[in-house]
Amino acid sequence: MARSLARETAMKLVYAQMMGGEYGEETIEGLIEFRPTKDDRQYLDETVSAVVSRRAALDAIIAKYLVKWTIDRLARVDLSILRLAVFELTCRKDIPAAVVINEAVELSHVYSTEDAGAFINGVLGNVNRAGETLE
Repeated sequence: MARSLARETAMKLVYAQMMGGEYGEETIEGLIEFRPTKDDRQYLDETVSAVVSRRAALDAIIAKYLVKWTIDRLARVDLSILRLAVFELTCRKDIPAAVVINEAVELSHVYSTEDAGAFINGVLGNVNRAGETLE
């Protein structure tokens, strides 16, 4: 299955967890709109767990690149997209930065406002150019 579908599902799971949901089997099955391969399922499990457990560190990186914004003011869906993408940019060197940024922008076109894509692109471009890493 295309990684973009797995990434979209991961974003939905990060969002659901942020809104008080649990990362349980029922939630996963309700949000997955495709039959995940073993690799897709491994990606989902590892990525969502890492994003949730490293939330504070991811938010600290995101906050460094917000201009006239704070984490608290971001739309929850935009924050979910940014957390997932910053995790991939800083920890998943096997995924090209251009792919991470492009897919984050595409997710914003589907799930957020008209202006969100440019905003997310700017934040992620700055994170990437700075060479941020997650400790």
